Amino acid sequence: MELIQVSNKLVEFDFFEVARILYRDDPHWVCPLDVEIKAVFDPSANIFYTNGEAVRWVLYDKNKPIGRVAAFINWKKANGYEVPTGGMGFFECVNCQNAAFMLFDACRNWLECRGMKAMDGPINFGENDNFWGLLIQGYTHPGYGMPYNLPYYQQLFESYGFKEYFQQRTNHLDLTKAIPERFEKIAEWALQKKEFNYKHFKFGQSEKFLADFKIIYDKAWRFHENFTPIEIDTLRKTFKKAKAIIDPELIWFAYHNDEPIGFEVIFPDLNQLIKPFNGKLNLVNKFRLMLGIRLHKYSRVRMVIMGISPNFQRYGIEAGIIHHLYKVILKKRWIRELELSWVGDFNPKMQALQTATGSLFAKKHVTYRFAFDSDLELGRSSVIGK
Repeated sequence: MELIQVSNKLVEFDFFEVARILYRDDPHWVCPLDVEIKAVFDPSANIFYTNGEAVRWVLYDKNKPIGRVAAFINWKKANGYEVPTGGMGFFECVNCQNAAFMLFDACRNWLECRGMKAMDGPINFGENDNFWGLLIQGYTHPGYGMPYNLPYYQQLFESYGFKEYFQQRTNHLDLTKAIPERFEKIAEWALQKKEFNYKHFKFGQSEKFLADFKIIYDKAWRFHENFTPIEIDTLRKTFKKAKAIIDPELIWFAYHNDEPIGFEVIFPDLNQLIKPFNGKLNLVNKFRLMLGIRLHKYSRVRMVIMGISPNFQRYGIEAGIIHHLYKVILKKRWIRELELSWVGDFNPKMQALQTATGSLFAKKHVTYRFAFDSDLELGRSSVIGK
């Protein structure tokens, strides 16, 4: 077996081809768009290169690609953990321990040479709303941006020595059913408070809403482990990339008088539309995608993120937002399922909120951590609110 770094178009082609080979007979897998993954490793497209670096490899056996992986460092976060910690991700591999360990070793050696003492994986060289975690339960249709992998990957990771850092829970909510009565009562109570108001996103005021998003995010996430404020340029790039698929009525903000205090962001589940594309977004497929969105050829949506400022987390604001969302959904009869993904086990309040909506458990992903020193015992991610 031979490991080759991605440094030209031929090897990069094989980097994408590995996944298509491994999953070609899997009925649930949806090939992520090549352009989405390419952007992760493009310094001109990925703002994380401003304070980071990344590398990719493809593993060959008799000139055939049988595995791939990437390693990366976010210098802003790397030194904020117990020990300096890098990341690895985009792992795909045949069911062979030797092959998998060669890929893991490549990441470890590269990171160790740069002063790291541990690595998290599989994660993204970017925000954690995409390509984050290893699926270990719930091998059904994956939501757009959510990882899907072969079941034997768990054994490969754990045999190498990766330990659970945190679990990620995903619930599915049947939107054809009424919201639970108890939850609706909380919403009614919250909506009686006239100092609170709710607005959905508007394209013409995008800069205002992006600024409001940053205010809420930086307050709501500051208790998360190794928190760093979100960059407004990151939000602009995300908005620009997603603009064509955004439904403004599925993105809601909450305000206390004029102060932004909460939001939720929901996107259509594009996986229902791009599955036949096999990862290729050529001109014809772009047209098919836009037509599918316009004609409402999707029935699922995904809540990518939701947050409430800490000072307002006991006022039922979440219920108020979801109440307004339900009113919109009733008009959009083609939408039948909402994926709530994902919430870490370090955030019990948000997991409880998922359950309160009447949603049901659907999937479990795990983010692992591997210590390069086998004698080093690293803890799990700290629980918010403790």
